[in-house]
Amino acid sequence: MNEPETHSNKIVPAIPTTVGWGVGLAVAAACISGLAIWLNGFAVKQVPDAAVYTTLKNVVAAVVLLTLALPMVRPADVRSVNRSSWAGLTVVGVIGGGVAFLLFFSGLAMASAPSAAFLQKTMFVWVAILAVPLLGERLGLAQIAALATLVVGQALILPPRDIAWGIGETLILAATLCWAVEVVIVRRVLRGVATPIVATGRLTIGLVVLVGFLAITGRAGGILALGPQAWAWVLLTGLILAGYAGLWFSALRRAPATVVTSVLVGGALITGALQALAKGGPPTVDLVLGYVFIATAVGATALLAVWARPLAGRRASPVGSEVVDA
Repeated sequence: MNEPETHSNKIVPAIPTTVGWGVGLAVAAACISGLAIWLNGFAVKQVPDAAVYTTLKNVVAAVVLLTLALPMVRPADVRSVNRSSWAGLTVVGVIGGGVAFLLFFSGLAMASAPSAAFLQKTMFVWVAILAVPLLGERLGLAQIAALATLVVGQALILPPRDIAWGIGETLILAATLCWAVEVVIVRRVLRGVATPIVATGRLTIGLVVLVGFLAITGRAGGILALGPQAWAWVLLTGLILAGYAGLWFSALRRAPATVVTSVLVGGALITGALQALAKGGPPTVDLVLGYVFIATAVGATALLAVWARPLAGRRASPVGSEVVDA
């Protein structure tokens, strides 16, 4: 999130609000997501309680985003947010920043790793289903083909054949649906609310839910038991989360929700590359094909989104000139 420039008492976004920029920001978010998933695999071993780890990581991210937002957001921008937008932001924070995390990590403790990974990676499908009727997004044959290719790629990388449905899988699917609903609401809220306010508000409101959960379940004491190495992982992943959240919401402000969530799947390429380097062994044929399918689908989705807007300066969504953006 870059600090905007001021001209004639109006705030001008530092980054243009075009779909092309939105796609670029989504690609950057996907790269950070791919790195974060790989690093989280190490971090959770240092902080055994996933709820404690998620809460502390979100605290770090919220502090970073708030620090960056303070010089960018004017008091007038906060006062101009109407009740409907505040209600939407509250729902985003509670559902996406709090409840979804609790559902996901609770399910993760009961479900198998392949089941959890496959179900969570279906979010782009649910967003596409919701975005058409609720956001008015259109899907042509080419876009549908790209989505189908993403599904095939995911199935090759994370075969669903071993999924045995249970309570854990149900909780993970519920978390994924919560995040899909969050994306749709965020896309609407961002039409009239500055990106730093949405990004910071989502994490801050979500923290109320997460901290409340730790207090009610008596797990807050786990924070005091963390050693220096665990705190180092929390700080590192919290900083990465802050960068991801800023890019993610900035992308959603500019590009259709279906496009942004589809491009995000490309983060699997980064995670796969890091895992291959760490293991040192050659990947299987299915993995290679899966990554090829995902790369092809993500590239096609990005190009189709940009080409659908022949005028480079066309806005992705109506944004008032007085709204601070990043």
